[in-house]
Amino acid sequence: MIFGLGAPELIFILIIVLVIFGPKNLPKLGKSLGKTVKGIREGMDEAQDGAKGEDAEAKDVVVEHNDDADVEDAPIADPDSDADASTSGEKFCGKCGTANPPENHFCKKCGAKLD
Repeated sequence: MIFGLGAPELIFILIIVLVIFGPKNLPKLGKSLGKTVKGIREGMDEAQDGAKGEDAEAKDVVVEHNDDADVEDAPIADPDSDADASTSGEKFCGKCGTANPPENHFCKKCGAKLD
């Protein structure tokens, strides 16, 4: 079964395509359909490879930063915020730097667990 279609449905669809396009144009139609599917697959593979490469680069940057400094990951303060975290009681996300209310256990922006 392909896409929930059985053999009788596929045969019926092929007959309709044959009637609409004619037997002379079927090879051209199949060739163009094959090229289209191949192009879509290549595009999806490139997008996945690009995303994996960006993730690896981001991990390398974090690892390099941690290797250079012997300190724990400190929360990143929001540069636009005038309030200090110690006086307001806000928790800052170590991943994205968003200020969160002290009762939150997860970041309201990225969903990362707050310490």
